[in-house]
Amino acid sequence: MLSNYIRPIPASLGLAMLAALVAATLQPTEMGRTIVGRASVIDGDTLKIAGKRIRLSGIDAPEARQECSDAAGEAYRCGLSAAQALRVFLDMARPARCREEGRDRWGRIVARCHRADGADAASYLVRSGHAVDWPRYSKGRYASVQDAAKAEGRGVWQGAFQAPWDWRRHH
Repeated sequence: MLSNYIRPIPASLGLAMLAALVAATLQPTEMGRTIVGRASVIDGDTLKIAGKRIRLSGIDAPEARQECSDAAGEAYRCGLSAAQALRVFLDMARPARCREEGRDRWGRIVARCHRADGADAASYLVRSGHAVDWPRYSKGRYASVQDAAKAEGRGVWQGAFQAPWDWRRHH
């Protein structure tokens, strides 16, 4: 009889095997690693340094195809505007330095990035209205600079726009 040869696995051994399997399948990350180099801009919140795609932590910028309305109600490509603003910002003081905080669900590095002069890229984008604080991930890190951008009508705050996370859900 087959049941005479099959023995149950102790619960503690089963949990240990499951934990080892999960750990083996997780993508490794080097939390705290610093990546330094010339950055090329992919979009308003993503850049590439030395072939590594890096997502700016705690913010969300409009998508390349996303349109917003300016103060006069005219449509403009706010996602392209955000990418251009990031490009100009980073070109002002090279190289860029990014400190890895983790990975997103697409495997991109999530990091806080600064120019050579120490200026924070995400803070600049939010302060200038080219990106918004993403409380789900930032824990409000950029809320005060966003409040200032909103009060001054900068970037997307000059007219009407849809939050990038909502725009992606519908497009």
